[in-house]
Amino acid sequence: MTADCLGGIWDYSLTLAKALSERGVKVYLAVLGGPLADDQRSAASSIFGLSLVESEWKLEWMPDCGDHVVRSGEWLLDLERTLDPDIVHVNGYAHAALPFKAPVVCVAHSCVPSWYAAVWGEEPPEEYDSYRARTRAGLAAAQMVIAPSRAMAAQLAFHHGLGTPAHVIPNGRDPQDFAAGPKDDLILSVGRVWDEAKNIAALDAIAPTLGSPVAVAGTCVHPDGQERRPQNIAVLGRLPTAELRDWYARAAVFCLPVRYEPFGLAALEAALSGCALVLGDIPSQREIWGEAAVYVRPDDHEGLRRALNSLMADPARRADLAQRARIRARRYTVAAMAGAYLDAYAALLGQTRRLAAE
Repeated sequence: MTADCLGGIWDYSLTLAKALSERGVKVYLAVLGGPLADDQRSAASSIFGLSLVESEWKLEWMPDCGDHVVRSGEWLLDLERTLDPDIVHVNGYAHAALPFKAPVVCVAHSCVPSWYAAVWGEEPPEEYDSYRARTRAGLAAAQMVIAPSRAMAAQLAFHHGLGTPAHVIPNGRDPQDFAAGPKDDLILSVGRVWDEAKNIAALDAIAPTLGSPVAVAGTCVHPDGQERRPQNIAVLGRLPTAELRDWYARAAVFCLPVRYEPFGLAALEAALSGCALVLGDIPSQREIWGEAAVYVRPDDHEGLRRALNSLMADPARRADLAQRARIRARRYTVAAMAGAYLDAYAALLGQTRRLAAE
């Protein structure tokens, strides 16, 4: 299984790898975009049966990554020759087109064209033409494509002409890993601060008009080295998992007015921690949370201000919304996710063996 260490894909990969290992599947996690942080490496080493293989190759969406994509592909092919896996699970696109011997599962967590459409309302610039070509090649070559939501599956079809609909397997978290604590007068946001899709800038803009303090956990430094730091909210930086759980437990409201979010692990973790949810009003979030969240259009700063101040001033409504979110969150368990992936792997292996026998 490939992974990167910059955001939600790392958490997803580690969670799935742990669940698969517990079910008797030997997992090798090939990490790109490193180096890993110490707590990431420690978390991986704590999983029995998981083997971690690290690299610092640039990711396929990064500037000037072309040579890195080629060389990291050679690295992955060497790994396959050494390990002889039954399945190659690629959490990206370009490497799904490599001539692996094993059948390839390509999981679509996001993509640059759908990100640009949601954030800027336009196509990516020409510099991403090679990315688009690699993405389409990977999707076409993979024996199975999986997306974490119907909304993301639709984006794949629209932007990349995916012929066969992607399988939808929602991401999952273990409810036992999160717990609600005594709630403070606190609004929490979690996400890459530099990523315009997270729209943390909207929360920063209205923070002076809110009656409650706001904190955000996440890195402010873009992979290209540029820093985007909020001015009006407390910046916690990237937190180790244990510390982040404590902040979730304390926060009364979790707010992420996203412009683009194919699934959203942070909202799931917050819901399992007893937070009321205020989210961007986009199709994926409506799909995942239904009536269990308050939705605000990403550009509606006044609506966001009203929604947050209203919730913070109404403990009964906030508690009811948090309870609905917590109940809804229990749909998205690790057990359900792992079971669905095992079924997908088994179906793919069965199909591969039938084709080989014909």
